Amino acid sequence: MDLNIKDKVAVITGGDSGIGLETAKLLAKAGAKIILADVEEEKLAQALEELKSEVDGVEAKTITVDLSKNESVLNLAKEVEAQFGLAHILINCAGARGAAGDFLTLSDHDWQETIEVDLLGAVRLCRAFIPHLQQNGWGRVVLVASENAYQPYEEESPYNACKAGIINLSKCLSRSYSKDGLLFNCVSPAFIATPMTDAMMEDLAKERGTDKNEAIKWFLKNKRPNLAVGRRGKTNEVANVIAFLSSELASFVNGSNYRVDGGAVESAF
Repeated sequence: MDLNIKDKVAVITGGDSGIGLETAKLLAKAGAKIILADVEEEKLAQALEELKSEVDGVEAKTITVDLSKNESVLNLAKEVEAQFGLAHILINCAGARGAAGDFLTLSDHDWQETIEVDLLGAVRLCRAFIPHLQQNGWGRVVLVASENAYQPYEEESPYNACKAGIINLSKCLSRSYSKDGLLFNCVSPAFIATPMTDAMMEDLAKERGTDKNEAIKWFLKNKRPNLAVGRRGKTNEVANVIAFLSSELASFVNGSNYRVDGGAVESAF
């Protein structure tokens, strides 16, 4: 299926692994020019090598960015323009689980750390790149939210609130900038096999005195009983939806949220 995005410039945060890197591969195969952005330069270099090994002739660069710092995000926008020109596609896969635990144990600092990356990071990115998209007269923005926005888990209150905010932000922007040819949408995954959930499962395995595979089985049974397909999702299963929303094929999709959750959210709406 032709995504019709050849030579479009795509900026992907959280691009050094997981959903971000899988999305980059799909867009690169469709002929897009790729900017992989994340915090650690070494991991980005490894991701770029992997991308180039799988997609012949891909035009791709890496740029480090810290979404908790506005200056770093503004520098990302400047570097993208300097290396490839104005961006057409912005995909925010970067995020962190942040502080977790009983609500009464979480301090202002715990909340602020999560908000700075998971919510304000998306705000800063959109603020920096919407002018790019406006100048191009065509743009796609996909913000990765989470099942937690719809079905919050009590030990993850900062993360829950930030991901709900992401969906609201996307809807707000979709109403403001569609007149400029820009489309904004969200994707909400659930329990995908990413480095973040790997770390969660490794911590759980230590707590329970078992191995990671047994921890995953326990977690699915006891913490995610509504996940109808009964397994962790794969990164490419989320990337497929993001790639569609980043393409010309999604020309009448705006302000929507796509749950890629294996049925984990119990409600219909």
